[in-house]
Amino acid sequence: TLEKFKNGKTKILVATDIAARGLDIKELPFVINLELPNVPEDYVHRIGRTGRAGNDGVAISLVCVDEFKFLIDIEKLIDKKLIRESFSGFEADLRVKPQPIRRGQNMNKSSERDDRNGNKIDKKERKPREFNSDKKDESKRGR
Repeated sequence: TLEKFKNGKTKILVATDIAARGLDIKELPFVINLELPNVPEDYVHRIGRTGRAGNDGVAISLVCVDEFKFLIDIEKLIDKKLIRESFSGFEADLRVKPQPIRRGQNMNKSSERDDRNGNKIDKKERKPREFNSDKKDESKRGR
């Protein structure tokens, strides 16, 4: 839960954009963006969660070809070119034409999705899942 994350009992918190807006955490060393927000100010708000009050912080963003325009918009807003790194096996395929995503467009057309049993889940009602790092037998986990 968020409370366990705030008091240090949980080390990792995965949050949606909506949940992240309400976070007020004093020491947050890392923010990892699994996708770039399509509004540059939202990016600044997100990464502003790390490195507060003179603390060090790192923000990492995973960017696909479809989001490259968002990256350019973010760089214009912050007036800084961000470091880009490609990883072997994950390079962009330049033959693939990016699918346009308009600024302010919700990338998921519906707020609903199906669970593993085919039942509809409203994302707005989903609660964060808890990760328990205290498990004794981690050898059974997939890597």
